Amino acid sequence: MLEKRGIPGFIVLFLLVVSIFTTRALFAQKELRNPDNIICGAERTGEYISLLDGKSIGLVGNPSSMIGDTHLLDSLLSLGINVHKVFCPEHGFRGKGEAGEKLFDHKDPVTGIDVVSLYGKKMNASPEDVEGIDLILFDIQDVGARFYTYISTLHFVMEAAAQLSIPIIILDRPNPNGFYVDGPIREDEFVSFVGLHPIPVVHGMTIGEYGKMINGEGWLENAAECELTVIPCLNYDHLCTYSLPVKPSPNLPNKESVFLYPSLCFFEGTIASIGRGTSIPFQVFGHPDIDGDFYFRPVSTPGASLHPKLEGELCRGFDLRSVGVERVLDERGLILDWIIMSFRDLGSKPEFFTSYFDKLIGNSWVREDIINGLPSETIRAKWADDVNRFKETRRKYLLYPDFE
Repeated sequence: MLEKRGIPGFIVLFLLVVSIFTTRALFAQKELRNPDNIICGAERTGEYISLLDGKSIGLVGNPSSMIGDTHLLDSLLSLGINVHKVFCPEHGFRGKGEAGEKLFDHKDPVTGIDVVSLYGKKMNASPEDVEGIDLILFDIQDVGARFYTYISTLHFVMEAAAQLSIPIIILDRPNPNGFYVDGPIREDEFVSFVGLHPIPVVHGMTIGEYGKMINGEGWLENAAECELTVIPCLNYDHLCTYSLPVKPSPNLPNKESVFLYPSLCFFEGTIASIGRGTSIPFQVFGHPDIDGDFYFRPVSTPGASLHPKLEGELCRGFDLRSVGVERVLDERGLILDWIIMSFRDLGSKPEFFTSYFDKLIGNSWVREDIINGLPSETIRAKWADDVNRFKETRRKYLLYPDFE
């Protein structure tokens, strides 16, 4: 048809070749990658040290707050920065806390600086806690799931800062699960510390982008906004998978556990195990009565899992370290099939689920749909429109090129 309109054949061929190569280039841009030249916000000291000079600093951090082999706190002190107080989330500042274990205020054993726990008697900083602080520095590695409690800690720190007009600097870090968005939006009646905001299970944002969303969406008390600065990463975008240099919490020891965590965490709200009390937590699932080809036995593990579910019992199940990870990376979404399969293997009894499942998933209808025998495709289709609407909102706060 182009020939008939007077366009020579060689131009037609040229345009066809350009189209093919352009299509291939666009496709290549959407391939996931794991670059080795990402520079985290904390490493860019020249971008923020001058903002800390002469100020009394409150540091929110944990074992992931590293600059190379040096903890951020130690680095700041060596540069003469006055770190007045440290605030720590779940698992503690030096990583001694178990999942869900209530922590207490103490002194950092390395520096002697006061450490205030934000996962103990309280989840938020009080006016007394931040008294004498001029600026709060936040540096924690997140993994991109709604129920990973570090984003809830960020919310409450921002809320305290907004009330007292204390600025916050977030030293941003990549989201290892930032290459997709998926899962139902948390419904209002399921607000909790593992579901503070109305977002999907996997939000696809870095901690810095998420802080901007908390401000911009008016989620702080009285729709307040805190003065927020983000020191962004370099060489990162939302097609990066990113291998974490430090485990973000005791039971996420490697990249396999991090990729599988958003899907396997739902087992925490069931009678089945995801390998707490083994060397491969969040990489397997099982139960004594599941018909699987992989065996493991949970045992108490100080610092990670004291008295884990099904302690001492031989569990049968499945090892997901290879095929499961490949599936997550290929589908770039939550995998419900593993929960559904386990539910059926254990007799399709409603008591398979505990009350915690609804809190994690953010509603009651997913559990009900599984009990009623609906396939994963039908369940996932119910949240698709909500996810697309969230993506539109999310784009307003992105600091890095997106995966779409």
